[in-house]
Amino acid sequence: MYTNLTTELADGILTITINRPSKMNALNQEVMRELALAVDEVYNNIDVRSAIITGAGEKAFVAGADISEFLQLNTEEGADLANRGQLIFQRIEESPKPIVAAVNGFALGGGCELTMACHFRVAAENAKFGQPEVNLGLIPGYGGTQRLVQLIGKGKAMELMMTGDMIDAAEALQLGLVNHVVPAGQLVEKTREILLKIHAKAPLAIAKVIKCVNAYYKEGEDGFKTEAQQFGECFATRDLQEGASAFMEKRKPDFKGE
Repeated sequence: MYTNLTTELADGILTITINRPSKMNALNQEVMRELALAVDEVYNNIDVRSAIITGAGEKAFVAGADISEFLQLNTEEGADLANRGQLIFQRIEESPKPIVAAVNGFALGGGCELTMACHFRVAAENAKFGQPEVNLGLIPGYGGTQRLVQLIGKGKAMELMMTGDMIDAAEALQLGLVNHVVPAGQLVEKTREILLKIHAKAPLAIAKVIKCVNAYYKEGEDGFKTEAQQFGECFATRDLQEGASAFMEKRKPDFKGE
């Protein structure tokens, strides 16, 4: 099904691996097309409870975009390229099922933007992050100018995007860009551990958490109003009845996502 990706479903976790190690897993348009299909599987496959996005090999998560595709583009084509990429990354961000980046090396340019579209990030100790587009006469185009500010604040985001500097995993953790830093050999294990913990919670409630948190950043949307609405909708679910009953009966809940 895929030429540039591999996928594996185990324990309800779909692991999506960008598989171009000879090109440092760089994002070209074919990779983006296949990534969109993989994200569709997260949405549509009832056996998928969550997903991990990672890169093949030990050097790179995604070391950027395939620059060779940029040389012949005009203004309109460049804007269209950015719009298509933003739509794919928005689908990741708005997925009702958790999608987590397991960052196993360089996450630069479009690769850093991909990690930021995920719901959170777990990094190997050798991971490095950056938006070096200004070195090419470009700026981030897949949402990087917006999400980096959201995650680490305006001043530091401005500095990183204007200097093109890379930061290591330790600094990314300090800035809040990643949630955890672990030895490379423990990266997928740690990410799976977190997702399996999430799997024990009510799936509909998890989806509503994602929706409400994203509402904070949406222009024109009142996040408090969205929260109240989503909170109210929980009372129409069997999961709330199960969770409340399990709490009262001092047992583990058995959520069905209903």
